[in-house]
Amino acid sequence: MFLNSLSGRFLILTAAFVMLAEVLIFVPSIASFREDYLQSRLERAQIASLVLLADDMIDAELERELLLNAEVFNVVLRRDEARELMLSSPVPGPVAASFDLREESFAMLMRDAVVRLFDSENEVIRVIGDPVREGGLVIEVTMESAPLRDAMLEYGRRILALSAIISIATAVLLFLSVRTLMVRPIKKVVQNMMGYAKAPEDARQIIAPASRVRELREAEEALHDLQEQLSSALKQKERLAQLGGAVARISHDLRNILTTAQLFADRVEMSEDPGVQRAVPKLMGSISRAVNLCESTLAFGKAEEPAPRLTRFNLSEVVGDVVDSERLAAGEDDISYSEDVPANLSVRADPEQLYRILRNLVRNARQALQGASGGEIMVSGYETADEWTIRVEDTGPGLPPKAQELLFQPFAAGGRKGGTGLGLAISAELVRGHGGRLELERTGPDGTVFAIHLPRGLETLADPVAREEAAQ
Repeated sequence: MFLNSLSGRFLILTAAFVMLAEVLIFVPSIASFREDYLQSRLERAQIASLVLLADDMIDAELERELLLNAEVFNVVLRRDEARELMLSSPVPGPVAASFDLREESFAMLMRDAVVRLFDSENEVIRVIGDPVREGGLVIEVTMESAPLRDAMLEYGRRILALSAIISIATAVLLFLSVRTLMVRPIKKVVQNMMGYAKAPEDARQIIAPASRVRELREAEEALHDLQEQLSSALKQKERLAQLGGAVARISHDLRNILTTAQLFADRVEMSEDPGVQRAVPKLMGSISRAVNLCESTLAFGKAEEPAPRLTRFNLSEVVGDVVDSERLAAGEDDISYSEDVPANLSVRADPEQLYRILRNLVRNARQALQGASGGEIMVSGYETADEWTIRVEDTGPGLPPKAQELLFQPFAAGGRKGGTGLGLAISAELVRGHGGRLELERTGPDGTVFAIHLPRGLETLADPVAREEAAQ
């Protein structure tokens, strides 16, 4: 659980990165230690040789003690161009390698240090360097490699132990800092979001920006603005829901009242009074429009439209059903209908919802042509690689500018007399449910064109027909 937290992962990463940095500096460090170790042996050997310079004759026991203290087998000192063996003792074996500290670069020192670190064999090596304080031209010693390697390993263990202590201490300090400066403020923001989600209508749950860290402060301010907007939207939605419920009840009661009035109007229609005969059609039309408005309001106020059931079907069949229905509804109106849909054009959509969409558009076109001397309504369809397009065109007078601004808004009344303004709103909602869009392509004195765009991307590989088409 701790490893899945931000602070826990930060602690582990910090320790790992510090250790990695220590490893990267380990090789240069161990190379410097090796160079210092060899240089110290040269200095000890030079000090031991100074005893012989002070007294030409020393006994064997003192010479052995001097070499043992310097940890070398023999000492060669070159002074005044003369190479002289100053101190010597038996060498256990041949010299395996020579190292001239005067000429080695730092890269060579690192290479030699790594080789010696991994070479466990004890060898006799020769070391050459410059005497200190101008005590000669060159000093040369022979020595064993095992003590050098042991000293390097001991130094490496100390370095690694120190690195571990530094990494742990650094990680803990950073862990506490991150937990105090970042994790706790973030947890407060998360707790506020959870509390707000439980009671978004409670204004006390809206966060009050208080962080001193600039980024967290900006996040708190953004969350504060978002919560205020959401609370306001929820209150507005609640008021609209209450208003919608009241309108639905009023519409229901009003529909019942208008239905009763329609029955009385039917009886009045049988009157032989010429004045009554002239007034009754207008009265019946007004009552019918009022009933239609109530029914449309009730239908729109119900639950939102269900998700479309996508199936493959022939578009021309649905278009034919819509056109035939509108021909019957038009009666004796002088309106002609035409269809331009390929007989083999199939679309993937909900056939019932697409029928409702086309029926609303064709009905609106027919009502726009009523009262005019003739007119034509044409429904066409075609497909591209990306979408199917269905157009409904009429030769009517077009939509006024104000109606175009409120075209797809409920109860905006689309610009025609007696309309509820719900047909286009419902149609646009159904098209959006298909992932498409309903557009007004053009309108004017020569007619109006609405276009339905349904994307082909709605086909899923879970459907056998879609899988077959995807394979093609």
